[in-house]
Amino acid sequence: MKKKKTDFESRFWSGTRKHSAVGLLEVFFQFNNLAEVKEMLSTMMHSSVQKKARITKNPAEVFQLYLSLRSLVRASFLISEKAKKEIFKVRNKNHSQNPTSLSKEECQNPVQIFRNVFAICSLQDFDAFLSAMVYFSLGNSKCDEEKKIIIPYLQLTKMLDAAWLIVERTSTESNWTL
Repeated sequence: MKKKKTDFESRFWSGTRKHSAVGLLEVFFQFNNLAEVKEMLSTMMHSSVQKKARITKNPAEVFQLYLSLRSLVRASFLISEKAKKEIFKVRNKNHSQNPTSLSKEECQNPVQIFRNVFAICSLQDFDAFLSAMVYFSLGNSKCDEEKKIIIPYLQLTKMLDAAWLIVERTSTESNWTL
C-alpha cells in the first residue's frame, strides 16, 4: 500500500511540499541541530518576555526556524492522531543512550509524549505561541501574557526531544511503522 504524504507546509524550508510524518521529522533534523534549535528557542523566549530585548539573529533565520517548527508541530500532531488510532505502532525497547531531557519512561515511548503534549496544547495554541514568540523576539516590546507562551514553550521542547528520539530510532532500527 502506498504511503499517503501530507502537506505540512514545508515547501519554503525543505524544498518539497509532501512528506510522510516521520519523513518530515528526519528532514527537520537534517536541516537543524537539536541543541541549536533549543538554544535559539530559549533565546527567543528570553527576548519575548524582556522589554527592549531583541534577538540578534538575522530575521530570515528566525523566520525559517518558525516555518520549520510549525511543520514539525503539524507532523507531530499527525503522529499523535495515528497513535490514538493505533496506525502508528512502536515496539518498546530500552535504550541506554538518552541525550535528551526526557525521563527513562518517556524515552521508551516518545509517541506518548506527542499525545500528552497535544492533550495540553492544541495546534492553534502552538501556532499562536510560535507567532507571538517570533513577533516579540524581533521587536522592542515584550509579551504581556507570559503564561500563554511558557506552557507551549515547555511542551515544544519535549516534542523536539521526542521527535529526535524517533528519528534516531528510525535510522538505526526498523520498528516504526506508519
